[in-house]
Amino acid sequence: MKTFLLPTLLKTQEIAQELARLSMPKDVIMLQGDLGAGKTEFARAFIRELTHHEMTVPSPTFTLVEIYEATIGDIWHFDLYRLKAPSEVWDLGIEEAFAQGITLLEWPERLGKEFIFKNYLEVSLKLQGSDEAREVILTPYGTWESRLEKFSLDADNSDVT
Repeated sequence: MKTFLLPTLLKTQEIAQELARLSMPKDVIMLQGDLGAGKTEFARAFIRELTHHEMTVPSPTFTLVEIYEATIGDIWHFDLYRLKAPSEVWDLGIEEAFAQGITLLEWPERLGKEFIFKNYLEVSLKLQGSDEAREVILTPYGTWESRLEKFSLDADNSDVT
């Protein structure tokens, strides 16, 4: 587990870009945090890093899923906040996302216990007193453990764990 205290939204976006460069097809990245913690902003920076830096990346709050073409494969961005039951996720094409794409999951706890993951990265975001500062905790599982071993940000950031 690695914990970062990031003073600005820009620094949060930078961590997302770095993680995007480490990602590969079949990766699952679970974005956790309260409303307004920065999950969607994190996902936007991640997606833009692998597609076009100027791309418009809408929140999938109402569509529940958005799919983006990237050179390494499709990126599936799910926002599961509005699911009424875990079984509704099957209608969104989640099997295809897991089989071949990179999957970004906002509100992954809404999946219930239908899925068991061995290889994934949990990204927890928490506001720290302002709209800009955040604590970001990266918890790797499976193949993410070795990829995250050397992960760090520049000296302007505080790695506290």
